[in-house]
Amino acid sequence: MSAELLLLSLVFLFALNAPIAVAIGVASIVAIVFQGNFSLMMVVQRMFGGTDSFHLMAVPLFMYAGVIMEAGGISRRIIDFANALVGWLPGGLAAVTVVSAMFFAGISGSAAADAAAVGAVMIPAMKKSGYESDFAAAVQASGGAIGVIIPPSIPMIIFGFLTGASISQLFAAGILPGVLIGVSLIAVSTVISRRRGYGATCRFSLAEIRRTFRRALLALGAPLIILGGILFGIFTATESAAVAVVYALFVGMAVYRKITLKDLFPIFRDGSVTASIVMFIIATASVFSWIAAIEDIPARLSGVLLSVTADPVLLLLLVNAVLLVAGTFVETTAALILLVPMITSMLPAMGIDIIQLGAIVVTNLAIGMLTPPMGICLIVSGSISGDSLTAVSRRVLPFLAVLIADLLVITFFSPITMWPAGLVAK
Repeated sequence: MSAELLLLSLVFLFALNAPIAVAIGVASIVAIVFQGNFSLMMVVQRMFGGTDSFHLMAVPLFMYAGVIMEAGGISRRIIDFANALVGWLPGGLAAVTVVSAMFFAGISGSAAADAAAVGAVMIPAMKKSGYESDFAAAVQASGGAIGVIIPPSIPMIIFGFLTGASISQLFAAGILPGVLIGVSLIAVSTVISRRRGYGATCRFSLAEIRRTFRRALLALGAPLIILGGILFGIFTATESAAVAVVYALFVGMAVYRKITLKDLFPIFRDGSVTASIVMFIIATASVFSWIAAIEDIPARLSGVLLSVTADPVLLLLLVNAVLLVAGTFVETTAALILLVPMITSMLPAMGIDIIQLGAIVVTNLAIGMLTPPMGICLIVSGSISGDSLTAVSRRVLPFLAVLIADLLVITFFSPITMWPAGLVAK
């Protein structure tokens, strides 16, 4: 009965639009009180234990790195370089938006940070150049979702923490899927832009590519350090996050001189607020997961799915469907902690590696960031463009279609994830 009460309480609080962390925490407390076998002190202990992890230290560190690099003036340099690379395509600014989001994804590890940092520059630029406002927001939202696929990725860190999978290999597994998704989004935006008469922003020029690359070289150094350090086994994902923070401070203060000592407090305050939200969700969700494990909820739910089909292909499609629906209604971190135990219990039946499963799960939840009502990328981009969630949601449909096609490739073509992951030590 505690299991049913736990799930019903959670659904009820979600329906009341309670904050994610509050809904999970209150539902867990209700279940503990009803069960009567545990002290409420276990809530505090489990919340502390759920966040007391070396791997999870990477979450606030990558968030700090993203905030610092944004304040340090890197966005403009990255966008100028992206413009030189793809601005000559039809609808050049839309393609630039996606490429800029791909570059910034290698710094922040957060889709919301990606959408905000690039969108603050690109959405007004697109509107000024005659692009429809809701289309500009849809392009930015779609590109922002790449932020959790191309490493570093905060959801992949959480997945690795939950399953014990190598975070370094998970990061490597996200590289080619991120590139595939980026290229697909550019293709869609180019086709739509050609139909609507959105032109290029520049001519193709190798000289301009070289010039903007030199200006953006230090800005691009952070993702190169993060990925290079991890791929070559120089440091762990958490250590790479600390290195990224130090590098971001050096570039922002000593090289670009966009950050002064008086700017540090608001920068770290903003980073701390964002990180605390994620860590609070992880803390309360760890209590929920503990109760769910006691009540054997993951095994019972996986048993329901396995009773539908035992065919690996159909099971993978069913898991994707569950994740897509969950990503629509549940915040990414909460969805990971609530669903990953159930999904990993079916791993032998699916016949895939835990690393590939991580890429599949994170890609599903990235797509969820483009679907209302919990689509954080839609919300961020719409707030910048001034469009309603409904308007942006309609314009994002072609991008969603190609993202689902990419998801199927990632699901059923394992080399796209496992080949890069195989190059990295566990």
